[in-house]
Amino acid sequence: MNKEELEQRLITIESAIACLEKTNDELNQVVVEQGKRIDQLLRQNKYLFDSLNQEVVKPLSEEVPPPHY
Repeated sequence: MNKEELEQRLITIESAIACLEKTNDELNQVVVEQGKRIDQLLRQNKYLFDSLNQEVVKPLSEEVPPPHY
C-alpha cells in the first residue's frame, strides 16, 4: 500500500468511528429518556397500588343507600 491509500483508509476508518460515536450518543440519549419514563411510570404505579390498598369501598353495612330508595 502506498501513502495515499493508507491516508484514504485512515480517513474512512475515522469517518466510521465518528458515525459510531454519533450513534452511540443518540442511543445513550434514548436510554436516559427511557430511564426517566420508567421512573415516572414506577411512581404512577406505586401511587395507584397505594390507592387500591386504601379502604375506598366501605363494607356493605356502612354504605348509604342511593337517594332513590
